[in-house]
Amino acid sequence: MRKFLNYFVEVFKPKGAHQTRNFNLRMMHGINRISILMFAAGLLVLIYRAFLR
Repeated sequence: MRKFLNYFVEVFKPKGAHQTRNFNLRMMHGINRISILMFAAGLLVLIYRAFLR
C-alpha cells in the first residue's frame, strides 16, 4: 500500500526543472494519471450506487 501511495504522490506532484524526461516517459505518466482518475471515478460511482440501494 505504501508503494502505491508513494507512486500516486510522485505522479501527481509538479516536476522540477532539473528532472529531464523523454517523450515516452511523459506519455506513460500521463496515461497512468488518466487511468488512476478513471478508476477513482468508477469507485465513487460504485460506492454511490451501493448507498442508494
